[in-house]
Amino acid sequence: MKVTGYGTTAADRDLVPVTFDRAEPRAGEVEIEITHCGMCHSDLHQVRDDWGNTIFPCVPGHEIVGVVRKAGRDVTKFAEGDRVGVGCMVDSCQDCPECRAGDEQYCSGPHSCTMTYNGTKIPSGINTYGGYTSRIVVREEFVLRIPEGLRSEAAAPILCAGITVYNPMKHFGLKTGQRLAVAGVGGLGHMAIKIGKALGAEVIALTRSLDKAEEIRGFGADRVVSSQDPDAMAELAGSVDMMINTIPVAFDVAPYISLMRHDGNLCIVGNMIELEAFSPGPLVFNRITLSGSLIGGIAETQEVLDLCAAHGIEPAIETVGARDINDVLATLEKGGAGHFRHVIDMSTLADTGATPIADPVRDHALAAE
Repeated sequence: MKVTGYGTTAADRDLVPVTFDRAEPRAGEVEIEITHCGMCHSDLHQVRDDWGNTIFPCVPGHEIVGVVRKAGRDVTKFAEGDRVGVGCMVDSCQDCPECRAGDEQYCSGPHSCTMTYNGTKIPSGINTYGGYTSRIVVREEFVLRIPEGLRSEAAAPILCAGITVYNPMKHFGLKTGQRLAVAGVGGLGHMAIKIGKALGAEVIALTRSLDKAEEIRGFGADRVVSSQDPDAMAELAGSVDMMINTIPVAFDVAPYISLMRHDGNLCIVGNMIELEAFSPGPLVFNRITLSGSLIGGIAETQEVLDLCAAHGIEPAIETVGARDINDVLATLEKGGAGHFRHVIDMSTLADTGATPIADPVRDHALAAE
């Protein structure tokens, strides 16, 4: 099956229109025509090889919403015409303790989980290409149902940003009436505010600037505090039950630890690079947990989609065309875009001038299937 998309062959090159082959849906798989795909900051890191693990050619995109166009043999959960989503994973072993517990993102099977792009696809070992494309084929266990009441373009970022902040709230047991702090009010942070409020928490938003304080309160924050204001931070000291820290770069975690109460949990979801050195004393003397969390399992992703639909929660989005992809990546690279999640309207994807992707390993594996 010939598809079109946007991809790059090197970290220092723009994404360009490309064509490549996807396998037809096999038993247990569905073919999805993609209508919308969110643009995540992870897409930028991956195409720029910031993590040093990118497999080129790279076709990003893991916030996918579309319509089922074909169901393979033995598919029982979905039928042609269903509106569905695909998040950060397309496969896992389904048999290890983590998978059986619904934590497919932590799969400890022989190949780990297979990411939607830049990940080997079990069992062929070929690189995966993501959602900046016209169609995708995914095994049904990793396909989500988009509930009524959620617009397709708004549902797309929930498949990454939404589940990334919801998972630690659920796993670490955020309770009604507890105080939740959200550090960093960007694409992840503004969703953490909305979801935290839906779960009944008092939400404190921590931001470097109060320029958008009114807008942040509009997301549901009970209070907006400048993390650069020592007096305001001191006033919050020892009062926070849980913090979702979405800051995506290296930062000084000590001021945030000081906000946590006894048995509080400070969960990092945005920074996979490094933290500045800090004293663990406050952790020890207050039994504070410094934790991390990676996206979420499939069942919990469905939960957060349903939660957002039930509470009328939508991310703040800006819909863009395929030709805007490189401009958006440049904006993200400069630290712009604020809280907006950009979502590509895939109806704007054209194959005019598209270049076939040269990926001999992948082409050979597909030809052998």
